[in-house]
Amino acid sequence: MNNVLAINSCTVGKSQMCCFDHLTQEEIDLVEANMVEVKYSKGETICKQGSFASHIMMITEGLAKVFLEGGNDILILKILPAVNMIGLTSLMEGNLVFQYSAQAYLPTTVKLIDINTFKQLLNNNGKFASSVLSIFAENSVITYGRFFCLTKKQTYGRLADILLCLAQRIYKMDQFPLQLTRKELAELSSMSVESITRILTKFKEDKLIRIDPDHIEILDAERLIKISQTG
Repeated sequence: MNNVLAINSCTVGKSQMCCFDHLTQEEIDLVEANMVEVKYSKGETICKQGSFASHIMMITEGLAKVFLEGGNDILILKILPAVNMIGLTSLMEGNLVFQYSAQAYLPTTVKLIDINTFKQLLNNNGKFASSVLSIFAENSVITYGRFFCLTKKQTYGRLADILLCLAQRIYKMDQFPLQLTRKELAELSSMSVESITRILTKFKEDKLIRIDPDHIEILDAERLIKISQTG
């Protein structure tokens, strides 16, 4: 993996499960007694914006997108690989519903923790609560970066941002499987499928990336980072 890291904005990069390291054995037993595991197929809805929020969700395998819905339009806030959580905004006082939707990009396994159990842990364990607060802060930073990318960067910069994010934060390797369709890449970068295809071809011709039917490989991360930063 190239040592040059981009400042990109598509996903939370660190494991969010570390907050559970602060639980006592008794608290771990409480979580396990109030948790179920659910497997979602590609394209299946994990949670729906506006629906009753009864659980905090932990992705243990797979890849999901988190997005806002408005009419026929959606805005992707971030994409989440394994060891990330969904539904933390439902912890707001007086809030009873999910503030966004989530959908599986790939077959995804999720553990659902009863939200009242989760709140009990927050009230009783200060280190756990502090760690969850840190996760909230990281989510906010990612969302701010995402808005900047979509509103201030040109099309080349937006796609470079997504490709670097997939390589460095999702798959953690320069060569990664092409599991997202052109339509899904277009959705992530707020572009048309035609623009995605055109820019991918240009990146390939400029020897920034290599594409085969099953994989994309980043050939020149430094140049892609410059495009991401100036695009």
